[in-house]
Order: sequence, then C-alpha cells, then structure tokens
Amino acid sequence: MRIKIINPNTCKEMTESIAKVVVNYAAPGTEIVVTNPKSGPFTIDSLYDEALSLKGVLEEIKSGIADKYDGFIIACFNDPGLFAARELSIAPVVGIAEASFFAACMLGYRFSILSNLNSEEAAMWELVKRYGIESRCASVRPAGVEVLDCENDRTAVKNALIQAGRLAIKKDRAEVLCLGCAGMVNLDKDLEIELGVPVIDPVVAALKAIEGLISCGKKTSKILSFRLPKSKDS
Repeated sequence: MRIKIINPNTCKEMTESIAKVVVNYAAPGTEIVVTNPKSGPFTIDSLYDEALSLKGVLEEIKSGIADKYDGFIIACFNDPGLFAARELSIAPVVGIAEASFFAACMLGYRFSILSNLNSEEAAMWELVKRYGIESRCASVRPAGVEVLDCENDRTAVKNALIQAGRLAIKKDRAEVLCLGCAGMVNLDKDLEIELGVPVIDPVVAALKAIEGLISCGKKTSKILSFRLPKSKDS
C-alpha cells in the first residue's frame, strides 16, 4: 500500500522528523511519502495559521489522488481540512487528532490532550466535540510550548509535557494521554516511562489506523456527508 502523509505546515525539519519515526512503525510492504505544501504557514500555532494551511493541504490531497495513493494522513493535530479532503478522496483520509482520540478510548475510559499553548484549548475542545467524544475527554493540558520548540529544544518540550501529564493524571483523573502536536513524535515512550500511563503518538496512531482501513479494502463513503464536490468556476 502507498500512503501519503501531509505535514500541513512548511517546516521541512518537522516533515523530516515525522518521516524518520513512521518508517519504524510501517507494516512490511507499506510505502510512505511524507511531504508538506510548497506554500503556507511555517508552523501552525493558531486558528489563523490553520486557515492559511488549508489550500496547501487540499492541493497535496489532489496531487496524491492523481498519483493514486491508497490513503492519506493529515499530520497536524488540528486536523485541518480533514472533512474537505474526504470529500475529494475516495481513498481513506485520517486526521491524527481523530485517530489518537479513538485509540485512547480503547486503552482507557478518560483521556487528556497535552497541547502546545494555552490559546489552543478552545480549538482542542471543539475537536473533541466534533468527533462526539466530549464525555471521554478529561481535560486539555497545555504544556506552554510552541510548535517550533518541538524541533529546537526537545528536552525542554519533554519536561514540559511530563509536568502537564502529571497534572492531567492527578487532577483530571486521565488514564491515557494524547500528544497534541505532530511535532511531538517519538516522545511517547519517554513519557510513558515517567508517567506510567499509555501515551498516544498521534502520527503513529493515524498510520496504524489507515493501514488497517486500506488492508480491509475500505473506501470513503460517498452517499451523503463526503460526496464528491461539484466542479465549479472560481
């Protein structure tokens, strides 16, 4: 199977970090290409950044359809353009936030999201509501780090996540933790050792989810919500 992973920002270092991790989790025979749009925000730290990234994400989906990929992953925790991408694509499209939430629900009853900044809390809650699992989310715990910190100071980010995770477990009674940024790849194992609960790497969760869908021969439903959009002048 051929899977295209789209990092919606234009930070090539983050794209490369994602690529280095997913190769260790891909099933035998899975071919993965990790890419990012040619233009758009360098990192996505706000809803404004997310909005700016949408055109690039959908262009990457369109080119991937032309190249006959078997599935797509949108590797930003805001899941930017996910539903629009599902309209475009018959092949399955998975967002890393959605994948991590449902993985967390299978490992414990209540999960918490370890996000980047305080300003992202509302956006995280809106995601949980969108996917219909608000009752399973114990909390959103910001670590106080920007997306670019995940590339520039991994040790500081890890320590901040450990502190946020401890609060989520002790004060919010979280049983599972979701890393709320694609830039946090490969930190899950260290956090599990420190915190003693399952920690979900959202990119890995999305990879295993889409491999399962593809291997079962599943496609995006086109009967109602994700019907192919009509071509029109713009």
